[in-house]
Amino acid sequence: MAKPRNKFLDYLAYLGLRAFAMSVHMFGWEANYRTARWIGNMLYRFDRRHRRRALEHLRRSFPAWSEQQRRRVAQASMRNLVYLGLEVLFTTRLITPGRWRRHIALTNMADTIRLLLERKTGAIMLTGHFGNWEVVGYTMAALGFPSVSIARRLDNPYIDRYIFGIRQKAGQLILDKRGATQAAPGVLDSRGVVGFIADQDAGRKGAFVDFFGRKASTYKSIALLAMQQQVPVIIGYCKRLDEQYHFELGIERVMYPQEWADKDDPMMWITQEYTTALEGIVRQAPEQYLWVHRRWKHRPKGQEPGPDGVA
Repeated sequence: MAKPRNKFLDYLAYLGLRAFAMSVHMFGWEANYRTARWIGNMLYRFDRRHRRRALEHLRRSFPAWSEQQRRRVAQASMRNLVYLGLEVLFTTRLITPGRWRRHIALTNMADTIRLLLERKTGAIMLTGHFGNWEVVGYTMAALGFPSVSIARRLDNPYIDRYIFGIRQKAGQLILDKRGATQAAPGVLDSRGVVGFIADQDAGRKGAFVDFFGRKASTYKSIALLAMQQQVPVIIGYCKRLDEQYHFELGIERVMYPQEWADKDDPMMWITQEYTTALEGIVRQAPEQYLWVHRRWKHRPKGQEPGPDGVA
């Protein structure tokens, strides 16, 4: 049973977030990113648990790297998380139908845009904890392709309403992942788009597929949904280009139902394919991946996780 939350502390945290959101709009990009960079560097320096986890993940994912390089990437990864929080506060003002071109460069999007315009079927859109994953769904909505994104609700109800309100202003609908299994088929039946963050640990009952040379528990539901609805699976990303709110929004891979039709185990094939595509995205800019994320928390039967969920 979950421990009851302290409403006073939750509201105090919410007021702190709103005060921070107000303050960032008082300064220019240079000052805001400089502050975010400092906060990220302090997190790396003083948050020993997350620093250790990020470094261990990097050691196992990039064994040929020097320790200096791993430390540089781990520190940048923690800054990336702070940047994301800062950028979310500006998104509703900057990503609009009239202004998005000033901030977003589209890469390899032609086939996907044509697919979404034709709307012959619904589509599943996937991304990972890379770059600014929040900008992906928001930009697609601003372009006229709103999606229903599956997400976990935040524990603090006041912050939850505030952040989810920001995410839904452009027409993007956020669906609690606890109801996704029932609601997602209806969205796809109506030729809509369902979005997932696809690099989540799925527990001991997940599908274990290769990710950076190690087995990672991955949700089966995405592949099963694609098989059931016979819809394409689009794997995209949003890579930060600088500290001036400029991003590259691109598509790494599109999988179509005919590709898995003759596979012996379509569910495992789909899951491995999109996980491999997400790995390819991360390798483009490893410093923008969330290495503190417990991606390898659960292990296949017979294998035990290392300290703090490190594989």
